[in-house]
Amino acid sequence: MKLIAIALAVAALAACKKTEQPPPPGSQQASGSAAPEAPAPRASQGPLPTLPPLQLAENPKREQLIAAGHVLFFDKRLSGANDRACYSCHMNEDGTGGHDPLAIGSGNKPLTRHAPAIWNVGYWKNAFYDDGRAPTLEENVKGAWGGPNMNAGKDNLDKKAAEIAKVAGYKKLLTDAFGSTSVKGDQIASAIAEYMRTLICKDTAYDKYAGGDKSALSDQQQKGLDVFMGKGQCFVCHAPPFFSTAMATDGGIYFNVGIGTQGVAEDKVDVGRMKVTNKPEDWAAFKPPSLRNITKTPPYFHDGSVAKLEDAVKIMTTGGLPNKNLTKVLADRKLTDAERADLIAFLGALECPGKLEEPKVP
Repeated sequence: MKLIAIALAVAALAACKKTEQPPPPGSQQASGSAAPEAPAPRASQGPLPTLPPLQLAENPKREQLIAAGHVLFFDKRLSGANDRACYSCHMNEDGTGGHDPLAIGSGNKPLTRHAPAIWNVGYWKNAFYDDGRAPTLEENVKGAWGGPNMNAGKDNLDKKAAEIAKVAGYKKLLTDAFGSTSVKGDQIASAIAEYMRTLICKDTAYDKYAGGDKSALSDQQQKGLDVFMGKGQCFVCHAPPFFSTAMATDGGIYFNVGIGTQGVAEDKVDVGRMKVTNKPEDWAAFKPPSLRNITKTPPYFHDGSVAKLEDAVKIMTTGGLPNKNLTKVLADRKLTDAERADLIAFLGALECPGKLEEPKVP
């Protein structure tokens, strides 16, 4: 939270103007005339937070778990019909998000939400999925594995784990990680989760710039950062360095921005966080995603309903979509076309240069 506080302080500084200063001794100033105002400080020219190390509990077997989880993440045999791997919804060519508006599960069945990008997924705090229903990454993995994503069956994970353990190529990986090939579903999920925690995006152009390389952002991107932290107020939901304020908040935070409520009968709306809390104020509210790699992960929002980044930015900077529970943090920021173009240019500075390395699956 310290880093978020720094970001908020930077934004507050950028939103204020310096107070007038008295003229220096001996200077001449016309009677009744005001001293010229100093230019407002720019957030892009001040200190900016950088991504902190991911804090993990000590685990002497972590390296071996990661090795096993890396292969398992790409193995379609974990799914009920041997047709979907974790990677199927989080491919490199889609920025580790999904290219379909709604994710496609095992058996080519459409799911109810868009597949999110998974860079920095290990940083979420006790709130996984768009609605925060899974308290740990391991539970998130089991939910996707046993649910319609991979359709292995939530009560069938131990059986699937036993099937994988019989594959000769897994003998060393599983023995190194668990001491035996006699493994349960929870162990498979733990290995996949440990691999996913290695998917860290920390070397974007923004990170280089925040770390001191002032050539890393173009002039337009620096102007866009000023809009992001100032007039656009984007930092309220997407504060750096995570670029999701929810990622730095234990249990997440959730906003209704109107996506999925337009032209839909109220009883058909995806109620989001409300399904977890049963609180009316959480109706159709979702976690703000991280904006890292956002330019590479269309379509946008939890339902994949917006195909272009320009349109997504316009929705968010003009006050969202009206509905009975629209968050009060959104408003029409009155951005000019030039300011919106600068903002989108800055979002390009959040592109993650890495990729998921596809292993040889036994």
